Amino acid sequence: MSQNGSSDKVKGAVSKAKGEAKDQLGNLTDNKKMQADGKKDKAKGEVQDSAGEAKRKNSNNV
Repeated sequence: MSQNGSSDKVKGAVSKAKGEAKDQLGNLTDNKKMQADGKKDKAKGEVQDSAGEAKRKNSNNV
């Protein structure tokens, strides 16, 4: 894994996209579990993105 956070930012974007798709499909089919799973994936993506941003900032300060 790279130290500049790029990998975490990519993982975050993928998780957020997957979560949005699940959330929207859950809305469309009235599937509350799928909606909840989508929201969880989006939150996971936010955390990954934040971790990547922190690593990026830290690597720029070194």
